[in-house]
Amino acid sequence: MKRFSFFLAFLMLFLQQAQALTIENLGGVTGTVIDKELQQPIPYASVTIKLKSDDTTVTGVVTDENGTFQIKNLEDNQYFLEVQFVGYSTFTKDFSISKGNRNIQFGTISLVENVTQLDDVELVAERSTIEQKIDRKVVNIGKDLTTAGASAADIMNNIPSVNLDQDGNLSLRGNQNVRVMVDGKLSNIPVAQLLKQLPSSAIKSIELITNPSAKYNPEGMSGIINIVLHKNANIGFNGTINAGVTQAIKTKFNGNIDLNYRNGKFNLYGNYGSNFGKYVNNGHIYRIDENSEQFFDFLNDNTSHLFKAGLDFYLNDNNTISFFTNQNIFDGKGNGNTQLLYYNDAANNYSQSFFNDNNNNSGQYNFDFKHNFKKEGHNLELEIDYNDFSSDENADFVFTGESGIPNYEDFVTTERDQTTINLDYVNPLNEKTKLELGTEARLYETNVDYNSTGFSYNANGELAPTPSTIFNYKMDIYSGYITYGQNFEKWSYQAGARVENVSVKADTNTVRAFTDKYTQIYPSAFVSYKPSDKNTYQVSFSRRVDRPGLQQVNPIREWSTPRISSYGNPELKPQFTNSIDLNYTRRLKAGSITGGIFYRQINDVINRAVLIDPLDENRQILTFDNFDDNNSYGIEISSNYKPLNWWNLNASLDFFSQEQKGLVGTEYVEVNNNAFNLRLNNNLTVTKKLTFSIFAFYRGPNKGLQFEPKAMYFINSGARYSFAEGKGTFSLNFNDVFNTMRFAFDASRPYPQTGEFNWESQSVYAGVSYRFGSGKNRALRRKNRDNNEKQGSSGIF
Repeated sequence: MKRFSFFLAFLMLFLQQAQALTIENLGGVTGTVIDKELQQPIPYASVTIKLKSDDTTVTGVVTDENGTFQIKNLEDNQYFLEVQFVGYSTFTKDFSISKGNRNIQFGTISLVENVTQLDDVELVAERSTIEQKIDRKVVNIGKDLTTAGASAADIMNNIPSVNLDQDGNLSLRGNQNVRVMVDGKLSNIPVAQLLKQLPSSAIKSIELITNPSAKYNPEGMSGIINIVLHKNANIGFNGTINAGVTQAIKTKFNGNIDLNYRNGKFNLYGNYGSNFGKYVNNGHIYRIDENSEQFFDFLNDNTSHLFKAGLDFYLNDNNTISFFTNQNIFDGKGNGNTQLLYYNDAANNYSQSFFNDNNNNSGQYNFDFKHNFKKEGHNLELEIDYNDFSSDENADFVFTGESGIPNYEDFVTTERDQTTINLDYVNPLNEKTKLELGTEARLYETNVDYNSTGFSYNANGELAPTPSTIFNYKMDIYSGYITYGQNFEKWSYQAGARVENVSVKADTNTVRAFTDKYTQIYPSAFVSYKPSDKNTYQVSFSRRVDRPGLQQVNPIREWSTPRISSYGNPELKPQFTNSIDLNYTRRLKAGSITGGIFYRQINDVINRAVLIDPLDENRQILTFDNFDDNNSYGIEISSNYKPLNWWNLNASLDFFSQEQKGLVGTEYVEVNNNAFNLRLNNNLTVTKKLTFSIFAFYRGPNKGLQFEPKAMYFINSGARYSFAEGKGTFSLNFNDVFNTMRFAFDASRPYPQTGEFNWESQSVYAGVSYRFGSGKNRALRRKNRDNNEKQGSSGIF
């Protein structure tokens, strides 16, 4: 608590200094927005002030319950006012702030209803676009990418520089050390499970933050993938329902309903999603030197439910309180069979059957309070987030043949919780300058209880009862950050730093396993140059960390065979990464192209190590260790282009080169891995209601310390039909048309072998989505009421 108090004092000191630096601006505008036909005020209309010279947005507000607005602190200049609201034509008017003309009163602004717009749906772009911002790349998801599948997992391979493998492991720029957030918040739900539960139709954009600013936590070598969901801002009761079925070797189902009610000072919302079905995986590995082969067959039967409910309460124009909770229920049952065949000695053949039952539940509880000061963009926000996760896993292992291993059962119970308290302060000192400050406390605790009915091999190679293990792991992180940025006519920059104090403690069966304490500073810097509307140049730098995970540091034996045992390394140190990005964006008449290069310098690299057991030279220990520093670099190119009115094209190419070092057996190995990915998405418009999509993907061969994966490629196709005046859509997709998607590899270490793994990549998906609501705004509901006084009321509110 002393550390947290220090950072709180640190924040308050900067608050006082920031207030003293604030520059007082003199001009201001006021007005009232109404519906021209009904002569009724329009609340929550968007009012924006832009510079007349270059169309740059200066500031903006939304109208209050009475349709009025007031904007202060405008410097002397030429501006224009822009007023927008869903369903109405945009209102614009020029004005100027100058000496003797500093208070502009627009009086009553009447908006005219635009009957060509849809009443109550959020418009989704026909094609996806890629936008390069100062600290992130934003992929705005259009209808072309949402036709790719039922869930977020199904569209991840469509995103530039992102890959998702057959096990659900997500990587960015060829590295799996990446954090995944939803709407800027982390979850306790395992990433692979979370991606399968999020419907693709709910995703508005995906942000690739490869060099996060000091405002973000520094974990993850490759940065952050933030999934931004659609938000329903319509007045009244609105909702969306989605349902779909995927037919592959086995059938899978998904469904989702999203409800929202907004009126006056309250915004209520709720969501329920489910995903269930069976999943098939199989493969084989052939060991050349002893002419033996392993065959793998796995079948998983998974059911998941995700609930979300939340409330936003607008106390007044300056204060908002929000609360939401996510509840996740997962039930997974799996069975697998592994056969080991010795083609030169069939007497040694044996098989292992595996039966697994894994149930987990997680809950997230989030409270947020935001206070807006009188100056636009000047705010203070407090967020408290609590996550809990519990899992029970039972596994049966049954052996037949000449393995010599007795049957046994494993029982693992995991309890994990994390608490985050975050305080952020933002102060735009003037139109060109912004200061951000914040403090944060993150508290993690995990308890693992392991029991087994079987036996394992001890250091002498003898079978002994497997000991029960209780492992407790705690990590407390206290941090503070500051960022400062300025915007000029063509230049902009942002610089900042985050300081973190980390304390780690672990205990095993009442015995202290290890402790660790360290303090680090993580700087970040961004510079952007925009010589014209068509060209933008950017350069950024950040320092990041990969802290050892629970399994990597656990000193208790994880598993054992007659020849090898797996342990964590309690002396494992964090891995630090310094990263530099350079990007260029060119806007074309019919699209845009973005190119970039990156370089990463990695210290104390964490990797797998295979060591000789000091107690028995015939046995090996599989663990983790820190290795020499290494480097990686890459090139990324992406483009959106519309060559014809009916043809939209998205293409991306990313190449990366990475040094890898580690121990394989007794051999110290260094590998230079060069790999590239190519994506090409075509969206073809047949009519206003019917579109087709064709997506092609190619991943080149690459190298690892032990394996050399072969090239991987596939083609997906899809069709999308819009009905009910755009409120409904029907999607039909045929994925992996030629059934070419598989993971195949060659290997020479620690012995020569080849292998291949397959999953249900070829599949047909059919889905339907429908959006409904009571009206686009309060004024239209009044109009409907006046025209039909006998109309009754219904609904859940």
